[in-house]
Amino acid sequence: MTTPHKDIFGKPIGHPVENWTGCALPPRNDMIGSHVIVSPLDVARDATQLFDANSEVPDGSRFVYLPTGPFADFTAYKAWLDGMNANNDPMLHTIIDKASNMAVGVAAFMRMDPNNGVIEIGNINYAPALSKTIGGTEAMYLMMKRAFDELGYRRYEWKCDDQNAPSRAAATRYGFTYEGTFRNHMVYKGRNRDTAWFSVIVEEWPAVKAAFEAWLAPDNFDETGKQRKRLEDFRR
Repeated sequence: MTTPHKDIFGKPIGHPVENWTGCALPPRNDMIGSHVIVSPLDVARDATQLFDANSEVPDGSRFVYLPTGPFADFTAYKAWLDGMNANNDPMLHTIIDKASNMAVGVAAFMRMDPNNGVIEIGNINYAPALSKTIGGTEAMYLMMKRAFDELGYRRYEWKCDDQNAPSRAAATRYGFTYEGTFRNHMVYKGRNRDTAWFSVIVEEWPAVKAAFEAWLAPDNFDETGKQRKRLEDFRR
C-alpha cells in the first residue's frame, strides 16, 4: 500500500497527481525494434501470414486460454480479424519478424482508460515462429514503452486465466506485479474463469525498462543467440 497523505481534516488520502490531464489513445503507427515491428493490424496484409503461422500447430492448443478460436479455416480466422479491425478497443497489432518480414503474432492495447491513464495488454497470440524468441520479448517492451514513454500512462495491466501458468510466468518475467485473483470473473468457452491480475505502474517503469534494454542488448547474447543473463536477473 502506498504511503497516505493527509487532507485538511487529517484523513489519509492518496498522494497528489499534479497537473494530470489524462492521456491520448495509442496512435495507429508502427513500433519498430531491432527484431520485430509491432504494427496496427492490416487484414489484407496480415491475415494469410498469421493464419499460416498459427497453422504450424494445427491441434488448436494455442487457443485454449483465448476467448476465441481455434478457427476451422482461413475464412473463420479472417472474419475474426475483420471484426477486431472494426474496433478501436481492443486495438489489435500484428507482430512482424524483421528478418523474414512475416507476420508471426498479435497483441492488443485494450480496456483503455485514457482519463485515468490505465491501459491493458491482451489478446496475445504468438505463433511458434515468435514464441520464446528475442523478438517476442521485444514486442512486449515496445508496447509498454509506447504506453509509458510516448503516451504517459500510469498503469499497464496484464490479465489472464488463473489456470494459464505460461501467461502468469510471462507476466512475472516481464516485470509485472501480481495483484490478486478475481474469482468467478467470467464464463468463456463454457467454463469458469478466475482471472489473475498483474500490473506495472509508472513508478516501477524505469527499472522495468532498464532491465528490458539491458536484456535486449546484443552483448547479452552469444554467437548462437543464447542469452547470457535472464531478464529477471537484470531487475535484481
